[in-house]
Amino acid sequence: MVGGAYALAHYTGVMRETQDLDLFLERRHLSAALDGLSAISCRRELTFPHWLAKARRGRNVVDLIFNSGNGVAAVDSTWLSHAASGMVLGVRVDISPVEEMIWSKAFIMERRRFDGADVLHLLRARLGRLSWTRLLARFDRNWPVLLAHLVLFGFVYPRAGQRIPAEVMRDLVARLERQRREPVVEDGLCRGTLLSRAHYFVDVETWGLGDVRLGPETNMTQEDIERWTAADGRH
Repeated sequence: MVGGAYALAHYTGVMRETQDLDLFLERRHLSAALDGLSAISCRRELTFPHWLAKARRGRNVVDLIFNSGNGVAAVDSTWLSHAASGMVLGVRVDISPVEEMIWSKAFIMERRRFDGADVLHLLRARLGRLSWTRLLARFDRNWPVLLAHLVLFGFVYPRAGQRIPAEVMRDLVARLERQRREPVVEDGLCRGTLLSRAHYFVDVETWGLGDVRLGPETNMTQEDIERWTAADGRH
């Protein structure tokens, strides 16, 4: 993970050894990062203005990720402050925190890609070392998505599922029960578009439900949504 053009300099040698490299950075550092890659003869493009840019040189591609495709998981300073240090292809780098990896992957439920298995594998590998406080804070009002993955985790790994902190499960289940008891308030929105840009197309275009991505939760524009949806082959 990089914080700007300075860290990108350490990746120039890596580009010769891999065809695809993902770098996470804050949006405010994007221009400097692209300039750094342009200086080493990479062709650059702002592929999706709300979350992704790319730089290419030959067959090598660098993805510069500053948000998630649904606009929920923006890269911020916390990604950097909690990053783990490690070696990748012989280069010491900051690696994305596992909590943020789980958070961003948990929403990917597309018809051609489902990252649920990645989420469960990350949970299994780091279960005893997770910051549950930060993970819950990251999901915030989207906590049902986390609960759904934790329930699946207990199904896939029955023994390991018992290691999820009891207070975490009690808290999430209590939230679910409170939600069930609260009066139903219809806001006319479809939140499924945070999970898939294709599966809930009918909800928005045919059934007339509002796309939650147009609200303050993601700050995506209609143009962002149309461009991102078109990339899935719907238009």
